Amino acid sequence: MKIVTYNVNGLRPRIQQYGSLSKLLDSLDADIICIQETKLSKHDLRADLVRAEGYESFFSCCTRNSDRGRSAGYSGVATFCRVKSAFLSTEVALPISAEEGFTGLLATSKGYQPRKEECPSIAGGLECFSRDELLKVDSEGRCLITDHGHFVLFNIYGPRAVQDDPERIQFKLTFFRMLERRWEFLLHQGRRIIIVGDLNIAPAVIDRCDAEPDFEKNEFRRWFRSLLVQNGGRLLDIFRAKHPDREGAYTCWSQSTGAEEFNYGSRIDHILSAGSCLHGEEIQEGHDFVTCHVSECDILMQFQRWKPGNTPRWKGGRSIKLEGSDHVPVYTSLVEIPEVLQHSTPPLSARYHPQVFGSQQTLVSMFTRRQTTEQVILEESESPQIPTKKKARLGQGSQLTLKSFFQKRTHRSETSSSSFADSKLFQTDISYSQIEPKGIPSAVDESSASKDCRSNAIDNTQHDCQLDACGSDKGKSEVALQEWQRIQQLMQTSVPLCKGHQEPCVSRVVKKAGPNLGRRFYVCARAEGPSSNPEANCGYFKWAAFLKSKGKGK
Repeated sequence: MKIVTYNVNGLRPRIQQYGSLSKLLDSLDADIICIQETKLSKHDLRADLVRAEGYESFFSCCTRNSDRGRSAGYSGVATFCRVKSAFLSTEVALPISAEEGFTGLLATSKGYQPRKEECPSIAGGLECFSRDELLKVDSEGRCLITDHGHFVLFNIYGPRAVQDDPERIQFKLTFFRMLERRWEFLLHQGRRIIIVGDLNIAPAVIDRCDAEPDFEKNEFRRWFRSLLVQNGGRLLDIFRAKHPDREGAYTCWSQSTGAEEFNYGSRIDHILSAGSCLHGEEIQEGHDFVTCHVSECDILMQFQRWKPGNTPRWKGGRSIKLEGSDHVPVYTSLVEIPEVLQHSTPPLSARYHPQVFGSQQTLVSMFTRRQTTEQVILEESESPQIPTKKKARLGQGSQLTLKSFFQKRTHRSETSSSSFADSKLFQTDISYSQIEPKGIPSAVDESSASKDCRSNAIDNTQHDCQLDACGSDKGKSEVALQEWQRIQQLMQTSVPLCKGHQEPCVSRVVKKAGPNLGRRFYVCARAEGPSSNPEANCGYFKWAAFLKSKGKGK
């Protein structure tokens, strides 16, 4: 059997990318698929997002808002099990039982129906933690446990924490301490365990492209290594067991720096295992679960977003967006796994969720609902009470043209009489998406500095157009061309060139809390890569000038 772990960076966009949930799951071709970062809340668990023919699914969703203002649903994990029968099956892929979280406090007696008659008990090994601590950890939807008879599978999405955030660091430490105690308790009971997921930890220097000087001192990496067999621990990193010396074996790359172009990433998606083999000869040397039952473990690089030869060089812009997750899946194949006793689908299955059970959508109902939505949008767009700006927002995927800002607003009665004259102006229209400033990367069009320039140009031109509303269409077009040329000139003189390549930089804004929050700066627009590679980002940095006229220090 084959087990896959995959951080999808949002289940909705991955389903949209593949066309359906079934096609996404089938592309991974596995018996058990563990997904992290679904970004779904419990209210989002609709049939088209959680149910696929031939699979049983189990979800854990974040139920609380983050401390950084993100709403519930920013994390989340899901486990999909490919089965032939959901009822009275002997298949190993179909779990005997399933549990949301690893503390025991989210357990329910009837799946998604809340338990009222009794208080859930704390899971074995976690008695030293308070209920508040346990509930806080489990409320972020970061763990699913499925019992497959021969082994217990943990689907984990580890928290991320930066060095200057002590509160989040403590949360991450508590999370992994609880996880460790839970699996140790199961191991003491003689169970075999498999832990998969995005742990947000690169355990060794070989697993990270930019290992800092104090890399080995990081407390999470020290904790991780202490668990591994080669360091006296009980867990085995299956990928490293199969590929001990492979370098550049990364599973995650930065979304904002184009790091995939130069494979400048880290290996933070793992498959770990512990326990005896199924042969009953574990006392003999060389007999353990991994040695006897794991045939292979590798990274599915075909899911990487950037592919050499068919993707243009990344230039730091939002307009160059690679399709797919910033992670790639990791898989392991198991052999000699016998069937289990006959059992049926556990109550936690998404098929029993109130929003899914008894409300399976048909193709006809989906198309009908979509048609109704389109009719509402059409009626709103034709209503004379709807302002022009609100009409423009209906098509968020399309970019507004320069000419659209210069148009004089007309009432519905005036529209038909002026449509012929307006059509001529449309023919000479110039859009931002069609014209790119010479020598300036497309990313710069997104900078606030450019937006300020465009805003000033638009305001001045609108005023001129209003004074000469009766002018010819040719005159309006000439004004538009002149203003666009002026914008190009301003942008070319305000964007610096990086020292390493003498290429226009891309602008960024400081989002981290502190004295520079909101301040704008310029960096090299090339993709991030090793410093030894002259084709990679040269590391150029420059703060943007202080704009006194705007009252901003961006």
